[in-house]
Amino acid sequence: PVPPQVPYQPSSPRQVANALALLRGRAGKTVDLGSGDGRLVLEAHRQGLRPALGYELNPWLLYLANYRAWKAGYHEKVSFLKKDLWKVNLSDCHNVIVFLAPSVKPPLATKLLAELPDDARVVAGRFPFPSWTPSSTLGQGLEQVWAYDMKEVRQEAQ
Repeated sequence: PVPPQVPYQPSSPRQVANALALLRGRAGKTVDLGSGDGRLVLEAHRQGLRPALGYELNPWLLYLANYRAWKAGYHEKVSFLKKDLWKVNLSDCHNVIVFLAPSVKPPLATKLLAELPDDARVVAGRFPFPSWTPSSTLGQGLEQVWAYDMKEVRQEAQ
């Protein structure tokens, strides 16, 4: 099946702050699936989450993300890759940021359950994962974000 397309909708400063607050104090590889203009990856790097990288298919958004990284002085420190999130292996990721449309969440939940390590945390913005119970949440309305700890998600699924 053809994966659903996700329209670009930039994250607000409050959404970025809330998402990164739910990753504060964590370590390990951080990825943003559908990284758009790169703002979440750049902020993750600023806050010490390393390595930080984004996967994005839109070449214009990749160009913008790389320009923003260069302007911030992070062009050698963060990565934006033109890769299909359905085809990348996420088994070495410990922090995953997902600001994607609701239609993507069910198939993505299956991929994340299959690939992420138990100590991984997934932070979703705009829309929660419908079949998962969040470990924590922050914000209200459009600013709300949800954190899911994979070990708890797997225990609940059994």
